[in-house]
Amino acid sequence: MSASLASPSSPPAPTLPVGLPSRLPKVGTTIFTVMSQLAAQHGAINLGQGFPDFDCDPALLDAVTRAMHGGALANQYPPMAGLPVLREAIAAKVQALYGASYDPATEITITAGATQAILTTILALVHPGDEVIVIEPAYDSYVPNIELAGGVPVFVPLNPTDYSVPWDRVRAAITPRTRLLMLNFPHNPTATTLKAADIAELKRILTDTGIWLLSDEVYEHMVFDGLPHNSLARYPELRERAVIVSSFGKTYHVTGWKVGYVLAPAALMAEFRKVHQFNVFTVNTPMQAALAAYMADPAPYLNLPAFYQAKRDRFAAGLASTRFRLRPSEGTYFLLASYEDLDTPLGEEAFCKWLTTEVGVAAIPLSPFYAQPVENKMVRFCFAKKDETLDAALTRLQAL
Repeated sequence: MSASLASPSSPPAPTLPVGLPSRLPKVGTTIFTVMSQLAAQHGAINLGQGFPDFDCDPALLDAVTRAMHGGALANQYPPMAGLPVLREAIAAKVQALYGASYDPATEITITAGATQAILTTILALVHPGDEVIVIEPAYDSYVPNIELAGGVPVFVPLNPTDYSVPWDRVRAAITPRTRLLMLNFPHNPTATTLKAADIAELKRILTDTGIWLLSDEVYEHMVFDGLPHNSLARYPELRERAVIVSSFGKTYHVTGWKVGYVLAPAALMAEFRKVHQFNVFTVNTPMQAALAAYMADPAPYLNLPAFYQAKRDRFAAGLASTRFRLRPSEGTYFLLASYEDLDTPLGEEAFCKWLTTEVGVAAIPLSPFYAQPVENKMVRFCFAKKDETLDAALTRLQAL
C-alpha cells in the first residue's frame, strides 16, 4: 500500500482582529466535514459521516405536507417547549418502552436536533470552573460545548481492549468540583452499549454525590442481537438526576430536519428552558406536527433494530473477506475496523484520506474523538446506506 498520500491543503485561518480572542482557539473544521468534502471531491462512496443515503417513509413527508396546509397558525411559532401533541406522543412512547413517566408540560422539550440539546444542557448546568467528566472517545461537540460554558473537561478513556467503561477510573476522576458526567450509549464511535453491570456501577459511584448526568441516547432504537437499550429513563435513581437527549433525525432517517428532544425532571428542565428560549426559542411547527402524527404507529422505531442489524450483518460479512479486522457493533449504525493488518505506516487520519482518494471509500478516523489523538489504526464505517451502496463500497474495499 502506498503511503504517499498528502493531506489536501487547507486555506489559512483568517486572522482575528486585534483584541478579539477566539472563544474556541483549538477548534477547526470537524473531521466529518473534512472527510465528506474529500469524498465529494473525489467521487468516493461516503461511509464516513453518519447519515442515510435512502429516503424516509413517504408517509412522514405526506404528514409534513398536511401539517403545512393545516390553517393560519400551521406555519407560525409553536410554543417555546414544543407542540403539546408531540410532547404527549413522546411521553407515551417513553412510558411504553422504559416504564418512565415524564410530564409533557414540564419535563419534555423539543429541540433543534440533539447537538443543540447537548449545548443547551451544558450551558444550563455547567458554571465556570465546574468539571465535566467526558468518556473518550467522545463525539466532537462535547468538549467545545463544555469550554463555551467555562467548564473543565476531565477525560476518562474507555478500556482499549473492548471499549468497556472503566468505572473505577470514572470514580477516581470525581472531585468536589465535578458537576456533570456525560454518557453516550449506544456509543458513537465504538458501537458499544450499557449493560446491567454498567448501570449498577453507575449507581454505585454516584451515591452521595450531587453530580448531574447528560445521557446522549440518539441511537436508542439501534441496539442489536436482542440486547435491550438501557436508557437512564428506566432507573428512577438515575432518571432524577439525568437530562436525556434523543433524535428524530436518527430514528426516522431525516437527519437534515434537525429535530430532537430532551427529557429531564421538572427542576432541571426549567433551567434547560431558560437557555433554550434564548438559544433557538423553538423548533419549526410543521415538522413537529408531522412527527406527532407519525408517532401514532410505533412500528417504524420498533422495527429499526432489525432493519439496521441486517445492514450491519451484510457489511460485516463483506468486510470479513478483507484484511480489515472488525470490532463488534452492538448498537448505532457504525462499525469499527482495524487496518493493522494492512501494509501501511499511515496514521488514522492520513489512512482515511488515502482510502477516500485512492480506494474511493470514505471512513472516519477514531483519533479525532480523543482530546489527545490516540493512534490505534482504527476507523469507523457508517452502514446506514442502501444495500447497493454498501455492496459497491465492499467491492472497492475487497480489492485491498
